[in-house]
Amino acid sequence: MVCEPDETDLDIHIPAVMLPQDAGASLEKMLMNSSSVFVQLYSPRRPLVDIAEVFLWLMAVGTILCASYWSAWSAREAAIEQDKLLKDASDEFPTVKDTGTGGVVDINTASAILFVVVASCFLVMLYEFMSDWFIELLVVLFAIGGAEGLQTCLVAFLSRWFKRTAESFIRVPFLGAVSHLTLAVSPFCIAFAVVWAVRRTVSFAWIGQDVLGIALIITVLQIVRIPNLKVGTVLLSCAFLYDIFWVFVSKKLFHESVMIVVARGDRSGEDGIPMLLKIPRMFDPWGGYSIIGFGDILLPGLLIAFSLRYDWLAKKNLRAGYFLWAMLAYGLGLLVTYVALNLMDGHGQPALLYIVPFTLGTFLALGRKRGDLKVLWTKGEPERVCPHIRLEPAEESSQEEN
Repeated sequence: MVCEPDETDLDIHIPAVMLPQDAGASLEKMLMNSSSVFVQLYSPRRPLVDIAEVFLWLMAVGTILCASYWSAWSAREAAIEQDKLLKDASDEFPTVKDTGTGGVVDINTASAILFVVVASCFLVMLYEFMSDWFIELLVVLFAIGGAEGLQTCLVAFLSRWFKRTAESFIRVPFLGAVSHLTLAVSPFCIAFAVVWAVRRTVSFAWIGQDVLGIALIITVLQIVRIPNLKVGTVLLSCAFLYDIFWVFVSKKLFHESVMIVVARGDRSGEDGIPMLLKIPRMFDPWGGYSIIGFGDILLPGLLIAFSLRYDWLAKKNLRAGYFLWAMLAYGLGLLVTYVALNLMDGHGQPALLYIVPFTLGTFLALGRKRGDLKVLWTKGEPERVCPHIRLEPAEESSQEEN
């Protein structure tokens, strides 16, 4: 049929049927085998809220909660250890300066901006070169990182009961000194990651992916920290713009949402990249998964973990501190994300569009109201005067003259 260019009054009715991917594969297989196929049209209603979204919300909030308490506990232990060192050194040195906490990386403003730039480049590379072999590479990298994260979490958890095993070390070639507990836990973690990578296409493989992902996120939040609110504001503001651009604005440049295409794995033939948490939609007749990216947990988690570290060092209770309110703001922001997702009939939404204003806005407003904003913005921790530090001779003589 040929239509004229200026012909607008067309009465064309072409029925279209949408099938889940597994149903389409089964139908195609039966047709290729010359089987008799009978199709009954059925248009079920999707539930307004699926229980999978509730569990995903609990997983995201619980991950940040666990990571924040671990990070704050490590910071408090480091502060106690520092005070002990100052006490022991006070007889030899007039002043002692903190040299930082070992094993922890504090990001700065430049690193925060660079992170978003690198993430954008990586996202474009995923979009342009996504294929089976590229997904396989990501699976291998994720399995390595997940096994390392799972090992770190298990060793930290089990060391409370197996303290002697955790504190006894053995020298391993190429690795150096490794605790006996780490050697005992490592084979299980490696086997878990390998089994998931090999069997990741089975229906229950999402459980292994979520376990590895949560362990990896908690480990990163333990290692990487923001030193003050200024860095946190720059990081989350850049991530806010990043999420909006690659979900909404990228449609004008690439004719489709780059973020959504990559997350769903539309060009790879698989269920998407492994760097996300997912739960199958339990009561949705169309199936599929509810997903949340690592960045939607990790980036706000850096700010929330910072808030709890500050509260513990400042000896603030939950109500007078910042952690409780930042945690509630994150939970509310994520809840609004799912509400918007359902109102938009399942179209992908940038979670940070809702999470960042809630979380960062609450922190800034509370800090200004309580008069702590200057300290939070610059130093990132309360003033701690150690009673074991002695004044330098010059300072003592100046006080005597006064």
